[in-house]
Amino acid sequence: MAKPVHSMVRVFDEAKSLDFYARAFGLEVADHLKFPDFALIYLRHPSSPFEVELTINFDRNEPYSLGDGYGHLAVVVDDVDAEHSRFERENLSPGPLRDFKHDGRTLARFFFVADPDGYKIEVIQRGALRLIAFNKRSMEDTHERSRSSKQV
Repeated sequence: MAKPVHSMVRVFDEAKSLDFYARAFGLEVADHLKFPDFALIYLRHPSSPFEVELTINFDRNEPYSLGDGYGHLAVVVDDVDAEHSRFERENLSPGPLRDFKHDGRTLARFFFVADPDGYKIEVIQRGALRLIAFNKRSMEDTHERSRSSKQV
């Protein structure tokens, strides 16, 4: 079974991007590989093996056009209201807090923020119903795999 390991974004200004991801999400440089024409910087949070790969092309003279195909990355936080306030204090320009509802029930409480290159990142309240359902399915799948491996 495949396991997600990283998502890559091309960035124009390495210093601005590193500052943003560190201040916004606590991502730290896990690896920095420099080649003659480009660099790859892998960022990771201590709580997760998943990485954000920043690609810097040295010959780039202007910011990237994101086009209409990119969606967003998402992170979960324990207190979305406190994080929104922190982003405002850090001048990270968060979007408005939103409640995503379906049939009158809140599925998620979140806001979006854009990195220096315009990539959108969704900041979601931990424990949102959709996340609870995903985690429950994941735990049930793990339990089922564990049971079937013991029956062999």
